Amino acid sequence: MAKKARQRISYVLEAPNSSPGGHRLGVNGLAIDRDNAILYSGGRDGVVCAWDLNNHTSAPNGHSAVVDAASANGRPKSITRFRAQTQAHTHWINDITLAQQHSALVSASSDLLVKLWRPLASDIKEPVTIGQHADYVRCVATPSQSTSWVASGGLDRKIYLWDLSGAGKTLEIDVQGEEVPQKGSVYALAVTHDILANGGPESIVRLWDPRSGQRITKFVGHTDMIRAILISESGDMVLSASSDQTVKVWSVTAGRCMHTLTMHDQSVWALFSDDPGLNIFYSSDRSGLVVKTDVRETHGDMDNGLSVAIAKENDGVSKVVAWDGSIWTATATASINRWKDVDTGNGMRLPEAYKQHRASMATVRSRETVAPAVATESDLATKPTIPAKSILRISNTASFPLVIGRDNDDPFPGFARKGSELSEQVTSIVEPIYHLPEETIEGHFGLVKHKLLNDRRRVLTLDTAGDVLMWDLIQCRPIKSFGKRHLEDVEPEVNTREAVAPWCSIDISSGNLTVVLEPYNCFDAEMYADELVLDEPVDFREDQRINLGKWVLRYLFANLIDEEIRRDEAFRQKLNQGVTTGNAGGRTGRPLAISIPPQPGWERADPSSATPRPSGSQYPPMTPGFGIGLATPGSPGPPAIEGFTSPLSSLVDGRVSQVSRPSQEREDYFSDAIQSPDGAFKPALTPAAEVPPTAEDKSAKTPAENSKEGGDAKDKDKDKDNGKSPGTMFGKKFRMGMSFGSKKLVRSLSTAAAEKPAVLPDERADESESSSNHDKEFDDSFLGVIQRIRADYEKQASEQPDRAVETRITPSLANDTPVLKLPPGTKVIIQEETSGGSAEMYRGTVASAGGDADVIEARAPQWLGDALLLNALPPKDPVKISFVLLPWRDTLPHLAPAAGATDGNNRLNANRMLRVKKILAYVAERIDPPPEGEEVAKPDALKPEEYLELYCNDQLLPIKMTLAALRTHVWRGGNDIILHYKANGRKEIPMRPPADAEKTEGQTEAAAVEAA
Repeated sequence: MAKKARQRISYVLEAPNSSPGGHRLGVNGLAIDRDNAILYSGGRDGVVCAWDLNNHTSAPNGHSAVVDAASANGRPKSITRFRAQTQAHTHWINDITLAQQHSALVSASSDLLVKLWRPLASDIKEPVTIGQHADYVRCVATPSQSTSWVASGGLDRKIYLWDLSGAGKTLEIDVQGEEVPQKGSVYALAVTHDILANGGPESIVRLWDPRSGQRITKFVGHTDMIRAILISESGDMVLSASSDQTVKVWSVTAGRCMHTLTMHDQSVWALFSDDPGLNIFYSSDRSGLVVKTDVRETHGDMDNGLSVAIAKENDGVSKVVAWDGSIWTATATASINRWKDVDTGNGMRLPEAYKQHRASMATVRSRETVAPAVATESDLATKPTIPAKSILRISNTASFPLVIGRDNDDPFPGFARKGSELSEQVTSIVEPIYHLPEETIEGHFGLVKHKLLNDRRRVLTLDTAGDVLMWDLIQCRPIKSFGKRHLEDVEPEVNTREAVAPWCSIDISSGNLTVVLEPYNCFDAEMYADELVLDEPVDFREDQRINLGKWVLRYLFANLIDEEIRRDEAFRQKLNQGVTTGNAGGRTGRPLAISIPPQPGWERADPSSATPRPSGSQYPPMTPGFGIGLATPGSPGPPAIEGFTSPLSSLVDGRVSQVSRPSQEREDYFSDAIQSPDGAFKPALTPAAEVPPTAEDKSAKTPAENSKEGGDAKDKDKDKDNGKSPGTMFGKKFRMGMSFGSKKLVRSLSTAAAEKPAVLPDERADESESSSNHDKEFDDSFLGVIQRIRADYEKQASEQPDRAVETRITPSLANDTPVLKLPPGTKVIIQEETSGGSAEMYRGTVASAGGDADVIEARAPQWLGDALLLNALPPKDPVKISFVLLPWRDTLPHLAPAAGATDGNNRLNANRMLRVKKILAYVAERIDPPPEGEEVAKPDALKPEEYLELYCNDQLLPIKMTLAALRTHVWRGGNDIILHYKANGRKEIPMRPPADAEKTEGQTEAAAVEAA
């Protein structure tokens, strides 16, 4: 079965005291429902908001996000109230439009999706996806309110027509550029029943037939990107706005440009008109200027039209709409401003010179309108006069208002000055009619900057209000506010000297804090359990570590896991119905474990190593992959048992049992346990039971291992000659695991001493697996994991009909992943990687994950199912760091070499999470071994970290610092780390005899040369 595209898991942290009613980032889309007096807005935060524009309409929650900017001046109070909102997308919303009699709102987003929301329905539901592009969707348009389809265009150079009933794509048009295909991206789109027009970086307006997808014609004339397009209702005229600072008027019938309007001196970003013939339209530009243009009564000669500067925003206006005497503007801020419109009809008051010019030119009235009645003096007296400074020159060929003085209402003396002489002066003194909006629909404060701290569990954020907040990525909530400060000033105060592997990425493009988990690294980071601050105490083993990725995933999908356990129980009950009452599946009180008769010379296993049951019974966990006894020679005893710590058995010789040793010796922090592909740990062999390596084992060795095989053999021989007791094997175990092979580790989410590690199905599925599942193929998804489990159930039931089928679902328990109480509203998103970004596959919350089990099973990735249900993580090689141990100024003995070592034993290799405390324990064992016959330390004996210190670059190292943090913050280099150990005087450590010292010094010099 073909592999699916890579999928990722994201979760969005809820902002403190967040309430609906406003955007967090800039607004890109506006739409007006004239029938119901509702304004819709779509923002960069992925939210669609609905606003009631009628003061008598009561909002559902009574919330008002509107600030009346003009009330202090005695102007009308605000009329806008919040109505509803929905988190429609996970990325920027780039455009919105209304369809189906204003009952459906369609949004286009950078998350590649086109969604439909029905905000007027009696039971308002979440938006549904009606289409998807391969890249960002930039624009969406509908021909009329009576049609059942919409058109969308994106950066994938495609235009799609989507059915609003959910039938999917009805037409596809490839609009890639002729000379440069990449310039065919669609940034502007307009559509009628007969014509579809688009534009973009190619600077060409292309017309298409929306019924057949055939190209009608193209308009060439712009010199920069086309950003907005309008089509008249009759389809005979097209307006296009461009970054070349012009608005062009195209005749579809003549097939050419009829007029070039130059009222703007910046890139024109938006066009709007509700006039069927486009005789009145609004435009806005990058400088924030909003212009109204009226070309009525010009009889086709647009040079005699009127362009008025209505308002000026502080930022570029990306969208403008107008209705009922008001204009709404959207900018890069989270607020929406409402401006008062200007009447440009016959009753307007113009400067005297301009009025005379228009009167002389108005000999022919427009065919589309009836001649208006002449306004009386009393009517004109109630209307404000349009200042001369607010009237723009509509085109370069227009004669007016060049003759009007911009400093006063008097005309310039004479008509001798050329337009080129006045254009610079005219442009510099243009002033809008209004400097303040009538009201402002305020937005919330969105995140604009972040800094992930060194522990990779906390992140600092800065919002648009200037407030700095610290978040906990595991608890999914903010933990501290620093007020209005610079983020760079706060960071040194809260950062720590840690070095944690990257396990997530942070995205604030939507104004919210979104944590993204990728399958290739989300299980890489770990932290020590003794660093946790928990509400309820949990018994952890010494130096136990917690995997951050699987910890947060465990509780993001806690309800899903509960639901899957219930379904698994119901499935197994059906299979177990045929099991007789006398069998294990039908009788109550059956034993929970199998008793193995003790063998001579063997001790009973520690009960902590029993396989945990999914019912939630507690057990003391061990850190995965850190059994110390692997590949370590031991004392005579049963073959293949010495030092072997199995997840299913702890049968160990009593004298050197892993269970009977101190906790610091039970862990091998210097080498990871290698797990075979079939999921079983390789037992350590005693010298008597050693077997020749197979061809596979030889091929898996690194060159470093092959070069040291001879030395390892000498170590064993010399060990026999010295007759050393195996009771103090810490140093040998350290030595035996210095280099690691190329075989991958399968890390279990459960701990190695408590739970059987589940093995991930490898991409190269072997024949035995397919045959064991009756040649079945399973979906490469979360559902495939469940299918595989149930296939094993059915196989077991058919082969052993008298035995009850036991569950294979083993989620991690509380002492492996401590209980988290995440906010139930935390959003959980599953996305799939595409060529243009990531497409949303599922969106829900922590609380709804259980109820959405069917959807998650079908759309979630297989690796998530393995992690949640089987405690199996993707295989990955361990990361190790090399270092050299030397005595501080020769005040202590050099490290005692391993038996038979000739290359120096103070150049070592260990896991990146190894703590300084463990290194000191290793040093103490080598320079101050216990006397012969004393294998167990005295209760009152000092611990190594109490009488030894470790230095790097003359800095005393904390005992909890890891090798990774040491390399990053203290050593700060890429070579082997040089460490010096030193006594603090609390215990006297004798120096070795001169003969042993000279031998050790020679080996130390060789090791230092190798490290250099």
